[in-house]
Amino acid sequence: MTIVTALSIYLTLGAVAGTMAGVFGVGGGLIIVPVLVFAFGLQNIASEIVMHLAIGTSLATILVTGSSSTLGHYRRGSIHRGWLTALLPGLVLGSIAGAFIADNLSGTALGTMFGIFVLLIAAKMVFGLTPKPGSASPGKWIMTLAGGVIGAVSALFGIGGGAMTVPLLSRCGASMTQAVGTAAAVGLPIALVGALAFIVVGWGNPLLPAWTTGFVMWPAFFSIVVTSVPFARLGVKLAHVLPAHVLRLSFALLLAVVGVRFLLT
Repeated sequence: MTIVTALSIYLTLGAVAGTMAGVFGVGGGLIIVPVLVFAFGLQNIASEIVMHLAIGTSLATILVTGSSSTLGHYRRGSIHRGWLTALLPGLVLGSIAGAFIADNLSGTALGTMFGIFVLLIAAKMVFGLTPKPGSASPGKWIMTLAGGVIGAVSALFGIGGGAMTVPLLSRCGASMTQAVGTAAAVGLPIALVGALAFIVVGWGNPLLPAWTTGFVMWPAFFSIVVTSVPFARLGVKLAHVLPAHVLRLSFALLLAVVGVRFLLT
């Protein structure tokens, strides 16, 4: 496959990922990782590293695409700095741990775990398995531990961590605006540290194709960033046209299909 063909695929996938992220209101990782696995497979990249390369590249894209969202929430004052500061040490250490755990897993094992994780998210959406809002105020060490779990799981699967951070902060008494805004900010250290860790653990791997640094594929990174941001705006417009329950169930169905596919392959 030529570089022109590969770039065309990445640009198209970035547009699809951006649109779907805008429509369904989720971070790009749950969409970007599967489409990158598909794209890398078309390029005959070694199956042993396809998942690792997709996850590392996904984290790198989240760093850029998530910055715009975080800046918007910051300007509106919806980021709780105290909670973000309390979570930060755990997020950093957890993200590093997640990358090293992924590096020690085979591509098959990592793909299976990703499939199970995606199916759990789908079930959560279908059955509305969301913790009830509360007013608990956990101590610093509890928040650090929670940040470690969020960071590790997020880096392991190439996501921004919003699916775990929003319920946690809601239990801490945050409004939905605060929970979502702080979760957006949480995604940045996860993406930065996670992407750097995937570069380190993948450095010098003999199976890596051209145009990569560790487990980050740069043509895919730049193409997804270029197309996903504007198409996410299109997705947001579509989201205001379609009924909310239809969006939730449609995305859950999509995730279920993706999860089953990963388990079967």
